[in-house]
Amino acid sequence: MPKITFTLISTKDALIAFGPIALMVIAVIFAAYYVVDPAPGRTLDFSAGQENSAYESFANQYAEELKKNQINLRVHESQGSQENLQKIADPDTNIDIGFVQSGSTNETEAQARGLISLGSLFYEPIWIFYRAKNEISNLSSFKGKRINVGPDGFGVRRLFAQILSVNNLEESDISIQQLENTPATVAFLNSQVDVLVMSSASDSVLVQMLLQTPGVRLFDFVQAEAYTRRFPFLSHVVLPRGIVDMGKDIPARDYHLISPTATLVAHESLHPALISLFLQAAKKIHGSGNWFSKQGEFPSDRYTEIAVEPQAEKFYKNGPPFLQRYMSFWMSNFLERMWVLLIAFGALALPLSKIIPPLYVWRVRSRVYRWYGQLRAVEHALDEATPKQRKQIAQEQLQRLDAIERKVNQISIPLSYAEELYGLRSHIQFVRKRLMGD
Repeated sequence: MPKITFTLISTKDALIAFGPIALMVIAVIFAAYYVVDPAPGRTLDFSAGQENSAYESFANQYAEELKKNQINLRVHESQGSQENLQKIADPDTNIDIGFVQSGSTNETEAQARGLISLGSLFYEPIWIFYRAKNEISNLSSFKGKRINVGPDGFGVRRLFAQILSVNNLEESDISIQQLENTPATVAFLNSQVDVLVMSSASDSVLVQMLLQTPGVRLFDFVQAEAYTRRFPFLSHVVLPRGIVDMGKDIPARDYHLISPTATLVAHESLHPALISLFLQAAKKIHGSGNWFSKQGEFPSDRYTEIAVEPQAEKFYKNGPPFLQRYMSFWMSNFLERMWVLLIAFGALALPLSKIIPPLYVWRVRSRVYRWYGQLRAVEHALDEATPKQRKQIAQEQLQRLDAIERKVNQISIPLSYAEELYGLRSHIQFVRKRLMGD
């Protein structure tokens, strides 16, 4: 006789009852995972700036932050803001996101090109370095000078042209040079360039070096407030006295500067879930104060002419999404994407809970109840027999009943349903007595 195990539940019957529903739910979840609002990609391309520039340095920091969430951020070199803008807007370049200086475009053009802003990150003041015996307070004094504004990809030329226009100057009034920052600085120190125009964050090595170079003057925008009224994308910032070197009192006084801001710009195809992730990284990288900004001032939804994406606006108002505060990025993203499916499944849970348990009970009890049909057939054979046949029929049905009993004794059933099994065995004995009575 095979060994009979006693369990609280029947695994086989439970799998048959619950299995199809469970498989259906799993299949729907997997289908929804890949079809309904696909998951964000794990590899992104970031257009930064020149080698050893502030843009490149910050982009590498973003790559480190996103790496913590299993996202590979590939950093690409570029000439600067204008080139980044072109690459992000062009789908053939496969650039997802990058740094763009405020003032590089306008809201209408940006919308037409599918660009969105995640906010501004830090000030990039206009640094104008020159040599002169006396301080210059008006840009018209640079007429006829050799002025380096960097390659077109930098975006400085476009900005400087706007500044010249409100000073009644044209580019034809000066000699435009377009060297990159490092060779331009060398040319400036060798007197091959008269004026050096740069737009960079305060931690630029070249800027800090020039601020401490004897004989090099920094242009003071005494009309800074007027510039910000003319150009809303500009801000008035102050380089405080002694901020470069307090011991040497460099600079020896406050300087007023005008400054665009570096903004984080992406193509509208960027997955919404990644926006919050980038802004969390931005808060870590740019949230501390520096020469021009206070702690917590950046990132910000201000200072950008490109419309800030609604998901980014939610971040600025409410902080990171609720689930991302307590879960990993991928788990929270999965739950956020699946919420419709989870609600639908929750709505089905009540009717399913009323169907599946009775199905399980029926499966277990059917192993007992189906033998009652055999018992009824035994009794029916005896009842249909003629008086002469009853003895022979009784002997035949006793053999049949013995076979039924052997099979019933091999039934494995959960303990909670043992009553039905023992009831069947007692009924077998009842039929046996009736057959033997004949």
